[in-house]
Amino acid sequence: MFSKENVNSGRQVELDLAKCMSIVFMIFLHCLMVTTGFNNAVSPYMSKAIGQLLGGPFAAPVFMFSMGVGIVYSRNQAPGYLIKRGIKQLILGLAVNVGEFILPHFLAGKLLGEWEIFPIAGGLLLFCVDILAFAGMAMILIGVFKLLKLSPIVMVVIALVLSVAGSFLRFTDFDNTILNLIAGYFIGSAGGFTAFPLFNWILFPTVGILFGEYYIRCENKKKFMCAWPAGLVIGVAYFVVSWYLPHGFLSETHHYYFMTTIDVVFCLINIYGVIGLWLFVSRFMSEGVKKFFSKMSSNVDVIYIVQWYLIPLTYIFLSFFFGGIVFGDISLVIIAIAEIVVSAVIATVYKNIKKRLRKGKSK
Repeated sequence: MFSKENVNSGRQVELDLAKCMSIVFMIFLHCLMVTTGFNNAVSPYMSKAIGQLLGGPFAAPVFMFSMGVGIVYSRNQAPGYLIKRGIKQLILGLAVNVGEFILPHFLAGKLLGEWEIFPIAGGLLLFCVDILAFAGMAMILIGVFKLLKLSPIVMVVIALVLSVAGSFLRFTDFDNTILNLIAGYFIGSAGGFTAFPLFNWILFPTVGILFGEYYIRCENKKKFMCAWPAGLVIGVAYFVVSWYLPHGFLSETHHYYFMTTIDVVFCLINIYGVIGLWLFVSRFMSEGVKKFFSKMSSNVDVIYIVQWYLIPLTYIFLSFFFGGIVFGDISLVIIAIAEIVVSAVIATVYKNIKKRLRKGKSK
């Protein structure tokens, strides 16, 4: 099934689809999260579907796994490049936090007189670990792994050890705000300063690298991914059961964000199912549609940053201009779709301008 040489080089539409849809589900989740701070009548069914399923295991874990696979497919895997890219993403994580917390805090306070819809913990949420901050730390760590010339299997073993440590250390309270903030970059510490601690989530990109090393050499992807329906069934069954357990994976918000090693394993099984599903669906897509998703996949970082500026502003201005507005299921879907489209357009324009500027400099 696997060649000694790379046979699947270049963009793989099923991986692009998985990455794009993970961002779509994240945007729906973020709209739901912001909606709950305003007058809303969102149904429990919508909250569970988005908040505890599509916007959870089908979103960030898939995105981070895809990041690991993407490193294998990247033309530049040099340790120095990965470390520099990681530092850049860490800085971009701060930019995300400005749009997610800081800017909306002051706008909602000034325009609506509501200072607690977007709390900022005295400004400390500027340093919250969002997904790009995690991606930055993961990229730096993987760069160090490559500098040490570690094999993908060794990377996964180290990540497994960190995951187990993160499972036992989650919810640790150091009785000091700054210590909780710093520790939050590595473990799920108390205080609400982290959503994606390194130890608890590092298995996704490292297993993604291991998967990618085989996938890029796979001569029969259909055969390799043939068990994808079972992956989806097993994953979703675990997620749904966890809704009803007192300390289940998806029973409380931070149990998801501070997931255990067992939770990660079921998420990985589900990711196998997700990639297999998109491989199946891609067979019925035209080349134009495939190219569209490939292009959007290359823009996801920019889309992610843009959407965190648009979503809070949308809700603040709608509430300001239409006082007493109540956000429900339909408005949630409409707003989410609008944010996806606008974010994608802005990201595309930005990338095109950047490309033209580079061509101008080369001349």
